[in-house]
Order: sequence, then structure tokens, then C-alpha cells
Amino acid sequence: MAAHTVPAVPVQGAQVVGRVAALLRLVGRKPEGMSLAGLVRESGLTRPTAYRLLTSLAAEGLVEHEEATGKWVLGPEVFLLGSVAAARFPMEDIARPSLRRLAAETGESAFFSIRRGNETVCVLREEGSFPVRSFVLHEGVRFPLGVASAGTAIMAFLPEEEQNVLLTDWEAHAGDFAAGHPAGVVRENLEKARLAGYSVNPGLVLEGSWGMGAAVFDPQGRPAWALSLTGIEPRFRGDRQEFLGKLLLEEAHRMTSRLQRSAPN
Repeated sequence: MAAHTVPAVPVQGAQVVGRVAALLRLVGRKPEGMSLAGLVRESGLTRPTAYRLLTSLAAEGLVEHEEATGKWVLGPEVFLLGSVAAARFPMEDIARPSLRRLAAETGESAFFSIRRGNETVCVLREEGSFPVRSFVLHEGVRFPLGVASAGTAIMAFLPEEEQNVLLTDWEAHAGDFAAGHPAGVVRENLEKARLAGYSVNPGLVLEGSWGMGAAVFDPQGRPAWALSLTGIEPRFRGDRQEFLGKLLLEEAHRMTSRLQRSAPN
């Protein structure tokens, strides 16, 4: 009997999948969603193509169009899919206690981000008690690796060759963040993070909004997640950084140890 082969995905079909995925990521960047004009601008798609794909996604319940605002938001089907995926990746159960301790002990907002390819995605947040907050980071926000405190903490502990690939074509990788994150500054921040164990973002994403992060390692010893704290600059000055960094490292180590223990032998 002849062996069955899986037919290759046509290029056109692969392009459609990529475009759909890109639109879903863009819609999910902000809880309030995005306008069609914003999606066209960010995706690079033509208006008719973007609208056709969005209406098809809406028919499947993956996105919805809010008449009151004119924005496209994630639909209920995404929630259902996410609920199923959460059972396979129970990171919230592991991360949430650390976020609560960090927020309680520091008063700052605490976040948990995951690595997805060459990006970090913020997936969990715990608000601190300090009344003045930074709103740069929230669930669904994506940054290129090496940008913001979580991405710097993760990239700092990647193998040198992986770092060099990203740094060699840094402007293309960082995109709109390249202007505020020159390659030389990024290299310096990565080196500082390796030495200290935690990263510091001195307002590079938004002036006056600082952050610090620590990587969480998977059972194979790869930096796959990060804990971070964000707030206004006066709360992250040098005399307080050591205190915040110590807490971040303690919680990151606690999570890493728990993941090591739970990994199958």
C-alpha cells in the first residue's frame, strides 16, 4: 500500500491563516478593542481585506463588532478556547500567588508575561495599593524581546547566539520601539540584567514609567516567562531597586522551583 502523505498547505491558505492570526492579536491588544482604521494601519492589510476577514471571524464568534464604539473586540469563542487551553497550561495557579505577594509587599502593579516566539505577552496582572500607577502594561500587551522589563529579563538569559540574531537586525525586530531602545542601550541593559539577575527598564517605553523584571525558567532551564513590576519613576530609584529586585528574584525562583518539581520525570 502506498504511504499516505499530508498535502502541503497552499501558500495562499497559509497567508490567510497568518492574516487572521495577526488580526486576532491586534484586536486582543486592548480590552476595548480596535477600530477598523486602526487594524488596517497596524496590519498593513487593505480595508476591504481586513473587513472581509473580520466579518468571517465574527460569524464564527471569534470577534464582535461593537456598534456603540465602532470597535472590533474579541468574541466569546476566544474565551471558550482560552478556557480549554488554560487546563493544559495552568500557569495562573502558579503565578497568581507570586503576583499577589509582589503587589502586597511593594504597592506596585505586578505582572506575569509569557514568551511567544520573539515577543513577550502580558497575561496576568495584580494591582498594587499605591494610588499612582503606570498603564503601559496590561493583559494582552505584546513587546518584542529586549523591550520592557519582562522582555529584557527573558532575553538576557537566552543563549548568546539567539541574542545575537535579534541584535544583528535590531531595528527590524524592535519595530516602533527601536527609537526608544537603541541597540547599544539594549545590550547594556541585557548585561546589567545578567549581572544583577533582574532587569530594569528606565522609562524607555514611556517616559516616567519604570519597570523591573525577573525571568522564570522552564524545567529545561530556558527563560520562558517573567514576573515584573511597573510604576512611576520615583518609586524605582536606585535606593529601592535592590529591594524590588530581591523580591522579584525570590518569587521567580519560587515559581521556577515549583515548575521543576511538577515536571514529569
